[in-house]
This record gives sequence, structure tokens and C-alpha cells, in this order.
Amino acid sequence: MTNPFPRSLSRRALLGLAAGAAASAGLLTHLRRAAAQVSDTAPDTVRIGYQRSSTLVALLKANGELEKALEPLGVKVTWHEFTSGLPLLEALNLGKIDLSADVADTVPVFAQAAGAKLVFFAEEAPSPSAQAILVPEGSKIASVADLKGRKVAVTKGAGSHYLLLAALAKAGLAFKDIDPAYLTPADGRAAFVGGNVDAWVAWDPFLATTQAQSKARILADGSNGLASYKRYYLGSEDFTRNGGKVVAVLFDQLKAKGDWVKANPKEAAAQLASLWNINAAAVEVANGRRSYKVGAVTKDGLAEQQKIADAFLKEGLLPKAVDTGAVSIWQPAG
Repeated sequence: MTNPFPRSLSRRALLGLAAGAAASAGLLTHLRRAAAQVSDTAPDTVRIGYQRSSTLVALLKANGELEKALEPLGVKVTWHEFTSGLPLLEALNLGKIDLSADVADTVPVFAQAAGAKLVFFAEEAPSPSAQAILVPEGSKIASVADLKGRKVAVTKGAGSHYLLLAALAKAGLAFKDIDPAYLTPADGRAAFVGGNVDAWVAWDPFLATTQAQSKARILADGSNGLASYKRYYLGSEDFTRNGGKVVAVLFDQLKAKGDWVKANPKEAAAQLASLWNINAAAVEVANGRRSYKVGAVTKDGLAEQQKIADAFLKEGLLPKAVDTGAVSIWQPAG
């Protein structure tokens, strides 16, 4: 077949194409190296938000274990305490902290409804018996159905709030069938022990300490598929994207500490009792009801989040519908 171009022009074109391909390959290599450098470079500081009751993070903080684990990366840790989960995630969304300790499963739902852009990076396996509806030892209330018309203390928007909604629905009652008293955990306990409410929905360690103090009786907990009660660890979008190595270290530390707590119940309870200034025996009971099994987050594992969002929307607790599957998830390597 006859070449339609002069021989000299064809050669120049081929050389040009070859040079262009080489340049493209070089550019691609450069971009890959740059991307690798970004992903391999850890920030020099990680700001971690926590609550006083953040069990695993409280132990890591007290023992300085996370700081030691991050030394090879040259990363320092600053700790920031919050009174509850919602302000914690708000600070995360606003970029005031980088990573959060565990929050109850309901908290990210409210954060999503507020438009927060957060990343799930770890979860604790379900602990359905770690929250429950309590009634006084001598109460005549024998079932959840008996709560109709009764005054029930609950912390608004907490995991215990969802447990109450689920328990009432199973008993054929609506939330309007009870007289709710929205109280913080401390105020709820005071009202319950003082006889000012008929029942109180609480979570550990408040649950265990109140049982020990007043011999209160558990009316219902989250068992039998009622409410899983999972706890999640979250990070900001920027930090989880640029500080993956730091997130991986914290993930491993949380996993190891959770295993240690379950393997050493008395020692763990003693340490936490000292940090929280509460009875060690009650802490051991509380820890026995928590899984502390830290693992990776999956879309399937977040399934109950949609049930929570739908239940809260129905009760007017959320300003709009939330697609709980529309979230970002960080995954550990391998």
C-alpha cells in the first residue's frame, strides 16, 4: 500500500508522537509520585474530641498509649473534652477537631440532618443490653405496655430515646401515650432515684451505677433486635483524606484496647473507676454489657441508622428526611 505522506513527514510525525507519549508518561509518573507523597505525609498534630464517658479513648489518653504509637510519625495529640455527642460532631464538622471518640448511633443522624460532612472510620459491635428502661425495685409496672400514661425520663435524641420509641412501638404504644420528661443523664438519675418519674431510660455506666445504688429493675433493653446500640468513631473529611496513617494508628489502638478491656475486666474497671470516680464493681458490670469490639464500618453495618432516622423524623425530632447511606466511610488497609 502506498504511503499517502512523504517519508520525511511521516518520520517527524512519529517522532512527535513518541515524544508526546514520553512526556505524558513522565507527567503521569510525576502525578503518581505527588499523590503518593500526599498520602504518605502525616499531619504533625491530631486533635481528638472525646466525652468523659468515652471508655476506650479515656484509657488511651490516661496511659499515653496513642502518643507513643504516633511518635514514629512525628505526630502530637491534643485532647478536647465535650459534654455530649452533638457538640462534639459539630466541632468536627467545623474543623475545630480532627477525629472524634465514640458517639451513640443516633448522634450521626442528627449531624447528617444538619448537613455535616463527616467520615465514619470505626465502629463498636452492637451492645443491646448496655441501655435499658429502668423502673424502681417495687414498681407495679410489669411491662412496657404499663408505661401508658406514666412519666418517663429520657435524654432527647440519645440512643436511649430510640430504644424507648422502639420498645413502645413493639408494645403497641405511641410516644404520645406516655408523659416524657426530657432530662440529661445526671438529672434523669436524680429524678428517678428521687421518685419524681415512673421510669428512666439510661445507658451504661449510668445504668449500672443506678442499679447498684437503688436496686432498680430493668423493664426492657435493646435485646431481640429492638435496638442494637452501636457506637461510632468519626473524622473530618479533610483529615481522613490527608491523615490516613494517623487514622490507621488510632484504629489499631482502639481495636487493641477494646480487646484488652474484655480480657482484663477487673483491671479495666479499676482504671475507669479511678478516672470517673465511680464504683469499680458497677463499672465492671457496665463493661460486661458493652461489646468493645472495634471494627471497620460497612454500608450494610449502618442499616439500623435509617430506622433511627425514620423513627425520629416521624416524631418531629429531625427537620428533614435523612439518607443515612449517603455517608463517607474510611477503610483500614487490607
